[in-house]
Amino acid sequence: MESWIHPLLHWLALPQFGLGTVFVVAFVSATLLPLGSEPAVFGLIKLNPDLFWPAILVATAGNTLGGGVSWWMGLGAHKAVDRARGYHRDTRALAWLQRFGAKACLLSWLPVVGDPLCAVAGWLKLPFWPCLAYMAVGKFLRYLVMTSVLLYLV
Repeated sequence: MESWIHPLLHWLALPQFGLGTVFVVAFVSATLLPLGSEPAVFGLIKLNPDLFWPAILVATAGNTLGGGVSWWMGLGAHKAVDRARGYHRDTRALAWLQRFGAKACLLSWLPVVGDPLCAVAGWLKLPFWPCLAYMAVGKFLRYLVMTSVLLYLV
């Protein structure tokens, strides 16, 4: 197994492939799969400091689009449950999220709760484009701050 992992890691570290890798990792990590994208972003920037802004922007785009997919999955799950039940009913425990509306998606950058928050926003049928915009702002600030702190510390 080790014979193929080192060439793969070397290939992924190349600038022309690194940004694509960051996009895919950021996209997948925004779904409900347990994966963090910060190490990929930090690693690429550490190997290629001139890619700081492109890596931050690509990671933000991938993570935001992944959050959008989670939103659509939540909406689809809600429609499927409504069809199975034969009626429409929202859980009262989600009332606080409805109160904040799309602005709650600004918290999509939080570990553990951020990714499910995107799916819940879709479940609640919050407006897609405002949710996506708030996701993008939160995720951009997360990548900017975390990567900057890591570069400062390491």
